[in-house]
Parts: sequence; structure tokens; C-alpha cells
Amino acid sequence: MRDEGGPAADSVDARLAARLGLLRTEHGWSLDELSRRAGVSRSTLSRLERGELSPTTTVLGQLCTAYGRTMSRLLAEVEEAPPPLVTAATQPVWRDERSGFARRSVSPPHPGLRAEIIEGTLDAGAGLSYENAPVPGVEQHVWVLDGTVEITVAGTPHTVRRGDCLRFRLTGPSHFHCPGPDPVRYALMSVLP
Repeated sequence: MRDEGGPAADSVDARLAARLGLLRTEHGWSLDELSRRAGVSRSTLSRLERGELSPTTTVLGQLCTAYGRTMSRLLAEVEEAPPPLVTAATQPVWRDERSGFARRSVSPPHPGLRAEIIEGTLDAGAGLSYENAPVPGVEQHVWVLDGTVEITVAGTPHTVRRGDCLRFRLTGPSHFHCPGPDPVRYALMSVLP
């Protein structure tokens, strides 16, 4: 995953690596314990914490679940506190080339606020699976801006087309898939319980 929001990409990646190591230490977990809880190999975790490897969206999602954080919250912990006005030019974009997913923090998390908005883009044919809710009971609203996305929540599939909005409380696994032929672009609003 890399930051395309500006020239400080290396420092953001370095801060993310350091934060992942600190979170594990704060929880008092060994690499083996975190590996068991997150379902990520010990060697991958070690390389992530040393900054030798950049996490994929899936791996970062698994770690967020283990730590009880949304991905946006974790990423906000390694970025400067966002100003009240977040201009389009300053919204960080993260890409996971392997999964065909791009994520723009439109309204990043902020202390004292429970909601955040991201813009997600999935390439045609691409899919993302999350094994668990990062924070059980998080409220999510997915509004499709362009294209179509198939979202499975609590075992129920939903086809969400341009202009449609799917809303739910996330308590377990979820899956996003873009059937194509074009990429899908959507706004996702998350509200912590």
C-alpha cells in the first residue's frame, strides 16, 4: 500500500510500520500471538513492523480487526491531525495494486467525531474480503457514485448500482466485488458505535 497524497510517502510508511509495532507492544502480544489473532504469518508481521513490506488492504484489514480499529483510524494515527476543511488536494489516497483497490480519505477520522467518509474505487473484476468487522457494530453506508458493486454482508449479497445506497451495521465478515465491465467508485461513511 502506498500513499499518493504527497512527497512524504516514505515517512508515512515508516510511521505506519512503527505504529503497528507499538500497537502490538501496547497489547502485550508476541508476533506469534498477533499472528494467531490476525491470521497473518509471523514473518509478514515482522517485515511490516520493520518497514520492509507495505501491507495490502486485506492484511491491514486483518490487523485492524485484531486491534479493534477501523482502517481509517489506524491511518489517522500515523498522519497529522486533519484540519476542519479537508480540500480535495490534501485528501490522502492509498492504493493496493494487488487487489485493484484505491481509497481516498475524504473526511478522515478526528478525535471526538464518530463518523468518517472514504471514497473507494475497485477495478473491474476486483474484490476485497474482510474476515471481521474492525469494530463490531460499526454503522456503514455505501453510496455508489459510478458503476456497480456487489456487497455481501452477514451472508446476504446485495447488488448496489449508481445512485443506490446500502446501509448496515457490520458485525462479521463482508465482501466487496466489482463485476465490471467498468470500475466502481463509491462513498463509504462509517460511524462508530
